[in-house]
Amino acid sequence: MSNNVKTIRNALRILIERGLSDELIFHVLNGAGVDQNIFRPGSHKFMSLFCEARKLHVDGIYNIHENEKYYLLETSIGEYGFFEGERVPLDYPMENIEKLDDADYKGREVELNKPKRGGSKKYYVYVKNPETGNVNKVEFGARGMSVKVDDPDRRKAFAARHNCTKKTDKTTPGYWACRLGRYPHLTGGSKSYKWW
Repeated sequence: MSNNVKTIRNALRILIERGLSDELIFHVLNGAGVDQNIFRPGSHKFMSLFCEARKLHVDGIYNIHENEKYYLLETSIGEYGFFEGERVPLDYPMENIEKLDDADYKGREVELNKPKRGGSKKYYVYVKNPETGNVNKVEFGARGMSVKVDDPDRRKAFAARHNCTKKTDKTTPGYWACRLGRYPHLTGGSKSYKWW
């Protein structure tokens, strides 16, 4: 038996003895933190992996990678709370998109909450203002600037620079700029990013 196989078997035995789940062992053996979670975003397994890694880190069993520090030490992703009697995930953005077929903007029918390319800026979206009931056109994004939502460091820097966690008003450009990663058809990507 080669030394590499022995080393891997010993490492695997240690991880199993420490109580890591098969899923977390997979991440450790592949050098991937939970920031590169293999499960569908928002799924039960996705959330459980964050909880497990956070708990095992607190117990001194799991060493956190640099890229996952923010998610495990500064957020509560993976944990749940209650809002208006409903169990909701903490620190995990949830879309609450209005589905209105007959929204009118300046006399023509438009789709709400569906960002598109174009306008005076790089993108635009129609939203209903909850205070007035009117439909507004929100334009956002700087023309000529590249969008690199697939780079976790750039996403994190953008979110910090623009204070994305506090942008909750759909009628503002900042709200949509911070959520651009959720719309891969606009960024040319193949993956949707649901959190910063």
